[in-house]
Amino acid sequence: MTSRPDAVREADVVVIGAGAAGLSIALGLAGRRVDLLAKGPLGRTGNSPWAQGGVAVAVGRGDSPALHAADTLAVGGELGDPAAIERLTCEGKERLDELLALGARFDRDGAGELDLAREAAHSRARVLHARDATGAEVVRAMGAALGGRSGLSVFERSLALELVADGGRLAGALVRHADGALVLHRARAVVLATGGIGRLFARTTNPPEATGDGLALAWRAGARLADLEFVQFHPTALDVGADPMPLLTEALRGAGAILVDEDGRRLLAGAGELAPRDVVARALWSALASGRRAFLDARDAVGESFPERFPTAFDACRQHGIDPRVEPMPVAPAAHYHMGGVDVDLDGRTSLPGLWAAGEVACTGVHGANRLASNSLLEALVFGARVARSVAEALPHLRRPAATRAFRTSTRAEPEAEPHAAVEAGIRRLMWEKAGLVRTGEGLRAAVEEIRALAESVPAGAGESRSLATVARLVATAALARPESRGAHFRADHPLADPAWRRRLLLTREEGACRLETEPVGAPSAAAEASA
Repeated sequence: MTSRPDAVREADVVVIGAGAAGLSIALGLAGRRVDLLAKGPLGRTGNSPWAQGGVAVAVGRGDSPALHAADTLAVGGELGDPAAIERLTCEGKERLDELLALGARFDRDGAGELDLAREAAHSRARVLHARDATGAEVVRAMGAALGGRSGLSVFERSLALELVADGGRLAGALVRHADGALVLHRARAVVLATGGIGRLFARTTNPPEATGDGLALAWRAGARLADLEFVQFHPTALDVGADPMPLLTEALRGAGAILVDEDGRRLLAGAGELAPRDVVARALWSALASGRRAFLDARDAVGESFPERFPTAFDACRQHGIDPRVEPMPVAPAAHYHMGGVDVDLDGRTSLPGLWAAGEVACTGVHGANRLASNSLLEALVFGARVARSVAEALPHLRRPAATRAFRTSTRAEPEAEPHAAVEAGIRRLMWEKAGLVRTGEGLRAAVEEIRALAESVPAGAGESRSLATVARLVATAALARPESRGAHFRADHPLADPAWRRRLLLTREEGACRLETEPVGAPSAAAEASA
């Protein structure tokens, strides 16, 4: 469809999203004209500033990138891509050194050395924290470094509505600015760094902006998506009826906090509190389903030092009348992170020429079917830097879009409609009940059809509501298509992993429908060839 915007801007690169991945990309594109689009206030939008957990980097004595890679592979349900994981773990130290050079303040021990903690499914202590506000500190350091950067233009409270095509390749994005203006950001390259999809679920630790916008944009433009069925549910969200649910960082369990029921009985055996997240989350789910309550007890492990060691979690508890120094904290699982996303190669190139993706919106293959704790910020930093290099190398070979005010999008650009609260609430309830932590074929089929019916009442210009409906249906469709249990994807009607399904599940839009196909782990990426 052809339309005309209120205004047109020219840039070399448009980066949609301003969390850790988006900021990393902007830093790596110094000297280029970059339009950085933030859905909210810069430094306070997306999942990154909310990340209480740390950054996993193999820099301690007795540790190595190879050991970190082995732990990452072990958690990933045999779907992790070894080549991607190698880059993640081997390039982590370089990214950490850059953060430290930017002034990032991580916790240190009495000798002044970086204080490394151990978290679930890690075989070594390798997780760096800035108390329990690591994401906020990472974003602060990178944001400060971007201040006054030549060529960079930041647009806060801006929502990307459509990706724009010109002569068979992407050429920018149609964006609704904070003042309501519809602006065409025209550029030779577009990068998606829009974060996750937690708001698809009624129970989530994610902020309101995590509505899957980037996936919806990529889908409507024709990009290939991968592994959408793999959604990680964090075991320990504070269960006090809040939306979003306050996160109780995994570092609490790393410090010795234990999970108990209302009678003080331990809920976990074996690897216990430091088992992989999907194992812990399902154990809590089972307890809650049987009518028991679940609590995280940090009285002995943390006690009076709680306010100093875990100030974010402490403040969340106190806001809800809980003093974790002297009483256990009620907890329940909640949607937390998406392992699936836009299918990319090792440099973040998608199947669409001119489009890159990084961070949670991208599927690099490093997480497989389940993410290892504290690998998410690391992925944003490592692959954000790789995307910046790839885009910088490609720019001299990418032609500038035609100088016209008209543009083509996948759908008609209509005036922005108000979000449909009732529709969004219905989708979130359906996804939690039928496509959440425990799934069945019957429930997933019902979810797909009910979401389709709800989506028909959402106008094209409804922005976030439209994205939510689109991505919810795709996630439920992918979950229905995988008839096994693997990693974070658990089917009660197929409770075991099927060796025949040790394959990635790919989704492509074809004549308005969803085409599903599979490929072996580590297969050569079609993204690089399409973007060449």
